[in-house]
Amino acid sequence: MDDNYQTYLNRVARMTLPESYVSQVQHIQPSPKFELRPEGGRQAVYFPGYSVLTPPAEEDSQNFDFYKNLHVYQQQLLQLSPSELIVPVPPASFHLTLADLIWDSAYRYANENSEFEVQLRYAIAAIFQKYRQSRAQTTPIRWQTLGLIVMPRAVGVCLVPKDEDSYEQILQFRRTIYQNSDLTRLGLEQHYHFTAHITLGYFGDLSPHLDRDRLSTSFSELNQQWLENSLEFSLHRAELRKFDDMTRYYRQPDWPILDF
Repeated sequence: MDDNYQTYLNRVARMTLPESYVSQVQHIQPSPKFELRPEGGRQAVYFPGYSVLTPPAEEDSQNFDFYKNLHVYQQQLLQLSPSELIVPVPPASFHLTLADLIWDSAYRYANENSEFEVQLRYAIAAIFQKYRQSRAQTTPIRWQTLGLIVMPRAVGVCLVPKDEDSYEQILQFRRTIYQNSDLTRLGLEQHYHFTAHITLGYFGDLSPHLDRDRLSTSFSELNQQWLENSLEFSLHRAELRKFDDMTRYYRQPDWPILDF
């Protein structure tokens, strides 16, 4: 399902063009992952599941400078957006999702089987071991920021590989996960093409008076500023993480990890 290297580059490049912002902003919607507080503002709702992802920013010392700058990007994004339009995610939780596994209603249904979570962790551990053994050599996996991307319910920073090998390693890693028969038996399957991104916030209050044309122009202008300072991201570890909502991703010490 995932793109080859050149197709990926072409697809995500189009997502950061000014005309794409004009189109995408017309279709943004409030995220159901956050709800209004009685006292105002929005809070995360229960949205449980598992993903394979890089260590969250608060635990990723190798990418300290990257995440420090990404926090600055987030603040710039919030400053140019209308009040309450974007619900920021905690900077400590910034991460790159490598493979979505299961979430929300599918997770709740699967978790009716008391052995589901144990079976999932066992399967992921076996997948990590298989991938580790299949690698002929170890080379750095380096990605970098491409620009701002606007999704229907969220906004983030898109990443592109610095070379073809960095892309192919992640592509093969995802195939090892999604083509695993043990995960298939657990009801897990691939739903999306891979678009490497780090979410900065989710859409909240969309006023009926929102000037969407002005917003798309603001996004485009901000993206031009960011293009002058592309940030490099070292993809050095994958981990199985659980989440209860979109603000925190956690694991136990004995859960599987893979060092690239």
